[in-house]
Amino acid sequence: MVRPASEFSWDKPHGNRSVRSAQLAAIDLDTDGPEWIPCTVSIYDYLWAKYRDDLKDLVLAHPFIFGTKPKIPADYDHVSPAHRKGEYVDNWGCKWKVSKTGYSGLVVESPLADWSNFETFNPKALAEPLVYDERGTRNLLAWAIENYARRDRDIIRPIHGGRLFDRLYFLRGFNNLMGDIARDHPRVTQLVEMLQNVRMAQLDSYFKFVEEHPDEHFIDIVHFHTDIGTQDRLMISPRKFRKHVKPLFMALFQRCRRDGARVYLSSDGNLLSIVKDLIECGVSVHDPQERACTIRGIKQAYKGKICVDLDLDRQIFPFATPDQLDRKIKRAVMELDGPQGGLMMKAEIADDNVPLENIEAICTAFEKYCM
Repeated sequence: MVRPASEFSWDKPHGNRSVRSAQLAAIDLDTDGPEWIPCTVSIYDYLWAKYRDDLKDLVLAHPFIFGTKPKIPADYDHVSPAHRKGEYVDNWGCKWKVSKTGYSGLVVESPLADWSNFETFNPKALAEPLVYDERGTRNLLAWAIENYARRDRDIIRPIHGGRLFDRLYFLRGFNNLMGDIARDHPRVTQLVEMLQNVRMAQLDSYFKFVEEHPDEHFIDIVHFHTDIGTQDRLMISPRKFRKHVKPLFMALFQRCRRDGARVYLSSDGNLLSIVKDLIECGVSVHDPQERACTIRGIKQAYKGKICVDLDLDRQIFPFATPDQLDRKIKRAVMELDGPQGGLMMKAEIADDNVPLENIEAICTAFEKYCM
């Protein structure tokens, strides 16, 4: 899932290390390890509409999680346009339908459902990749510099590298793309190359600016999104991944690593069968889902090899008791943390059925086991 608009960051040091240095120690598997486990709680817009001042009080009561100056919405009822009930067309020409306000939608019309459209395909995001992002219009370079790459900020701010595999099935249609990959359709290679060219142009602009302004700006990490997993396996076989998708990952991620930036790959689903491939491509940190991968599976595939930003099982957040949530977070820390770090944790509160007491329990458990 895409991160919500209301995502908070820390802005104060803890112990002898700043937030940034603790995060980097965890990501880099630092010899000394971080003094505490970096953790985040992300709250979707719709929960603010439901809980309002009660949620504000909760956020203010947990500065370790949300920072000393958290971003409280000025309008509790505001919902980002992409999460309002209805339909819209993104800057790649994909038509989305949102069935319930506060939730992400589904692509219902894909511009490349018919391959005959490929030769003339020229959406805004392809024509001007530094002006048009996924949905809106902005100077992406200026925005990235202002919000993510300032040296005077002591927190990690990733440059966003954009969507990867998920953008492919948005453009072609999920069933169509699965069939194309199964048959090794030659258009798949062309589609991947088109996306790679757009993403590489964005990266080149970011790194060129940093190179020209070395005393003022830098990039810690580049964040890519690529939902490619289901609840128990990849959407495609590991062999097909290595043939059609891994070269894209390798090109973009190594571009980042050559300029000293780390790579954060966000992908829902079970990716256990390709963790070694992700490491080879240059991924520094991945956010495996607890439910899809299991703590045992994550421990075997990731621990000591690549940093985990554990995506806690949000499907139980509406139903678990506070004590159950406490025990789950404690177990995750006990199983996945190590002397060299390699563990971060996050809880995405995406369902407005999550009780306020459960959000409180997650924050309290993070403070208990991650500090």
